[in-house]
Amino acid sequence: MAAAPSPLARRALAGLAAAAVVVPVTVLWQTSRLSAQYSVTEMGVVELGSGPRVPALADHGRHGGDHADSPGASLVTVDELVETRTGPADVAVTLTARSERVELAPGVDVDAFTVNGTTPGPTVRATQGDLVEVTFVNESVPDGATLHWHGMDVPNAADGVAGVTQDAVPVGGTFTYRFTAEDAGTYWYHSHQVSHEQVRRGLLGAVVVDPVPGAPEAGGPDVAELLRDAVDVTAVVHQFGPHRTVQGTPGETTVEVSPGQAARVRVVNTDNGAMPVWVSGAPFRLAAIDGTDVHGPQEVRDEAVVVTAGGRADLLVVAPDDGTAARVELGGSAAVVLGPPGATGEPTRRPATTLDPLTYGEPTPLGLDPDTPTRSFEYSIGRRPGFVDGRPGMHWTVNGRSYPDVPMFTVRTGDVVRMTIENRSGEAHPMHLHGHHVVVLARDGVAATGSPWWVDSLDVGQGESYEIAFVADNPGIWMDHCHNLPHATEGLLAHLMYAGVTTPYLMGSATGNEPE
Repeated sequence: MAAAPSPLARRALAGLAAAAVVVPVTVLWQTSRLSAQYSVTEMGVVELGSGPRVPALADHGRHGGDHADSPGASLVTVDELVETRTGPADVAVTLTARSERVELAPGVDVDAFTVNGTTPGPTVRATQGDLVEVTFVNESVPDGATLHWHGMDVPNAADGVAGVTQDAVPVGGTFTYRFTAEDAGTYWYHSHQVSHEQVRRGLLGAVVVDPVPGAPEAGGPDVAELLRDAVDVTAVVHQFGPHRTVQGTPGETTVEVSPGQAARVRVVNTDNGAMPVWVSGAPFRLAAIDGTDVHGPQEVRDEAVVVTAGGRADLLVVAPDDGTAARVELGGSAAVVLGPPGATGEPTRRPATTLDPLTYGEPTPLGLDPDTPTRSFEYSIGRRPGFVDGRPGMHWTVNGRSYPDVPMFTVRTGDVVRMTIENRSGEAHPMHLHGHHVVVLARDGVAATGSPWWVDSLDVGQGESYEIAFVADNPGIWMDHCHNLPHATEGLLAHLMYAGVTTPYLMGSATGNEPE
């Protein structure tokens, strides 16, 4: 019979067992720590995807642009990717950010970040093709701030991402954004510095780009007729604690609309979760999604529209002929009431049926061939235990890796890109690609059959899979992240990076730049 280990031997074995656990955990902790300053081009894993081999991409180094699109070409920095038009702007505004106390309603005060003294800030309005110049002033936002033009395909230098396309604007500082309002539609602006905090506290506002007069309406002649004399309503929806506000006011917002007259209600969801919207008292049409007109939108009744976090939905509603009101219900705790003075209407519950953009509207050519892409990528969202910047926990993963080892999806200008986004993380994620609109091809293997469903913010539910496509026609370094902004600050992001593009800006604790 073998002798029992001595006490000394037992202690030695226990020490070895503990070391076998502690040493790997310590190594994981140490390797997860982020540098005090680092470039976005030096993080992550270069993803070339599948498709024809392109030497400039195959040789593309970790530093985000060791090779440009052609041999011997010099690198381009994001600072060079600016608006090329010169001369006076067609629309010139100054937006000043402040930290201050705001009264939402009598007796309801909140600590907020305002723009020109209000939250939301003033709507920036332009006509398609206008040259827009925005002078941003940070009067008193302590961590610095920026403006990101959510949904607008602006030049990369104007994207407003701290540490990627610019430095955060400090207190007392200014920054000028210049871009052409290329596409008509509904968009919004918000800070992309400590965004999970600054957006929550109201540093945001709407952007509306009107079509050139006489331009054809994608909705068809009947929709164009309704829009010709429609009342235009901007409805920026934002949650301050328990208070859901519309244009900064809790509860109901009343808009005068004559019986039989149409209203275009531009719903902007600035919060971190999807919001159901429905209409009571009248039918409606979903006229646009994320700034893009729906082709041939049918009139519907008793259906809800789900507006993704960060997304927009334009609803076309005709006020009832009998003088009563139509109500656009915003999540069930706020509403826009449309009708003559004094008309109200009772709130209603969310309809049992939800409108599906995959089948809504009428097909029309996409303008690209997604069946012969130049690049194809996978964007697989998961979750697993580990460390991010020394913090233990259950962390989001992209393609099996945690931040900062996230994908740098690398493309060349002109590539047709196809991407599969799947979510096996346990929670829904509103995915937002900067600088580009994508078209939804299929969901869970079911092909789209309605109007082309163009989005910049796409809600990917747990267990869902989407096929999307886009043309890489806007060079730069672009974030592709979850717009549930606390998820983004926890590492749920990737980047779309054009070959040959780099950035002089840095992130990290020593830089003051913290985009999420």
